[in-house]
Amino acid sequence: MYITLDSTGNAMAAPSSEEARIELVAYASEWPELFAREKAVLELVLKPWLAAEAEHIGSTAVVGMSAKPIIDIMAPVYDLESSRLAIHAAQALHYCYYPYKPEQMHWFCKPSPAKRTHHLHLIPWHSRLWLERLAFRDALRKSATLAGQYELLKHELAARFARDRDTYTEGKSAFISTVLMAQAAAVQSTD
Repeated sequence: MYITLDSTGNAMAAPSSEEARIELVAYASEWPELFAREKAVLELVLKPWLAAEAEHIGSTAVVGMSAKPIIDIMAPVYDLESSRLAIHAAQALHYCYYPYKPEQMHWFCKPSPAKRTHHLHLIPWHSRLWLERLAFRDALRKSATLAGQYELLKHELAARFARDRDTYTEGKSAFISTVLMAQAAAVQSTD
């Protein structure tokens, strides 16, 4: 169920619509530019709640990797409670709010659940989730082998769970956890 906020910041249920099918496409060279343009607009509108610059995450942030053609943007907020009114501001930019993992983030898609071009994740800056998402993205950017393994896994999952976004996402969890543990171990060995 997607949510809209009234003028006082209270949640109201929005009509649900069909979820988008999971389809992976070849890397598109325009993805970084699409991110940069959206980042500029978001940072202007969300400025009161942002702790730092927004980041391009997800597979579209990894050059050469096939991905769902959805630009994932992670924007750092000071905390979730003080950024609740940012939900209304993002909705003014045609982002649809959904209470996905509400204890960790404010999550949105644009322009609709059935036709997605962007995901927006408002996440507390320097939180565990913030740091993990950047670490995973950076690991994929640094290792073509790792990126290839992840890409293969995504294709297998998309073929099996094209209409089940939750199972597709959960199917990537073990791989992501393994990469993050290896990253943490590498950092500890250099200390």
